[in-house]
Amino acid sequence: MKPVRFSLERLSTLFQDLKVATLAQLKAALGTAVDLTVFRKLSALPYRTSYSHRGAYYTLDTLARYDELGLWSYHDIHFSRHGTLLNTAAALVSNAPAGYFIDELDGVVHVATKDALRQLVQRRQLYRREWEGRYLYCAPERERRQQQWAARQAQQSPEDDLQAAIVLFYSLLDEKQRRLYAGLESLEWGHGGDRRMAQLFGLDVDTVARGRAELLSGQVLRERVRRLGGGRPRTEKKRPKS
Repeated sequence: MKPVRFSLERLSTLFQDLKVATLAQLKAALGTAVDLTVFRKLSALPYRTSYSHRGAYYTLDTLARYDELGLWSYHDIHFSRHGTLLNTAAALVSNAPAGYFIDELDGVVHVATKDALRQLVQRRQLYRREWEGRYLYCAPERERRQQQWAARQAQQSPEDDLQAAIVLFYSLLDEKQRRLYAGLESLEWGHGGDRRMAQLFGLDVDTVARGRAELLSGQVLRERVRRLGGGRPRTEKKRPKS
């Protein structure tokens, strides 16, 4: 008895005709009732699963017309080069010049992202910080998220040219320079300056206070971003036992 053969060409023809298809349509095209048979055939194609509609739709990368963010919509069905909604949210937030608020990201991907963002923060794949009663979602890397925070501050206060210039200048500095500059600005404000600068630049209050103290004491380290011994301890190389 000959084994049943399922033609890959049938799937390709279906996608060319419909652009987007459900699992039921794919099974009908192959003449099978088995999900695994469909996925075995799909594995030979550059296919993509929708991040909307709980992944119920499929398309081919060769048919998708992705925009500059790697997104493509077919009617109300949405696909991403990044794959799932979790992966898409993580990539978009990390690459955004000024991070995203939830409603902004919802508008970009056209689906609700609140739960996905919550999961990503819990997994430490994203970072969030409160800003005027809302959370701004940023990249997990400290330097990157500080740049995003500074850019957001400049965006949110376009009428204050001086503040916009301050946060833009701050975003160009290295870690030590940012700490010292925040401390310098804190001195200008006097009482409450540490907290104000921490809010402006997205820093811990203690970091601002440290920069201020370094300036006042004159103990500003040259040629180093961290104090000697700071940062992660070196990993001791283990010699193989003879």
